[in-house]
Amino acid sequence: MDLKAESEEIVDSRPAPIEVFASRSTLHGISHMFSYERVCIKRCLWILFFMTSLGLLVLVCMNRVQFYFQYPHVTKLDEIATPLMVFPAVTFCNLNSFRFGRVTRNDLYHAGELLALLNGRYEIRDTHLVEESVLEILKIKADFVSFKPRPFNMREFYDRTGHDIKDMLLSCYYRGVECSAEDFSV
Repeated sequence: MDLKAESEEIVDSRPAPIEVFASRSTLHGISHMFSYERVCIKRCLWILFFMTSLGLLVLVCMNRVQFYFQYPHVTKLDEIATPLMVFPAVTFCNLNSFRFGRVTRNDLYHAGELLALLNGRYEIRDTHLVEESVLEILKIKADFVSFKPRPFNMREFYDRTGHDIKDMLLSCYYRGVECSAEDFSV
């Protein structure tokens, strides 16, 4: 019986796994909360400080997450009044880079692949996606049998097939006076 009593004392004198973890942990204060010592006031104070710190951390984190999901933004506007202002610079954007009606057979031959109208073998790409009326015109222009290509100039192509401001400008007023396409320059 003495042997059994000694083994029970040895088992009872071993520290609990949490105490072993706490003594080896680098988490600040945890070693004081789960120490080998049985000083109750000191442990209670450490638990109180630790839980307070943890509560403040959770509170600040929740506050920042809520702030993030509010999607705040700051708009800064500096307004300067001027008695005389030069006509402003205006940019017109059109998603269509060129007017299809102005594309010639020579343009199609040289830039058809670049414009995603033809493939590398000078055949019409994706015929199932093209409108029927456009497809008929494209078939006629893409018929390169006995076609003799002329030199091609990309700048001339864009100048000729690009959009004209007269077609895009619907109305324009500047300082109460009507303006027209002639008031704009490229």
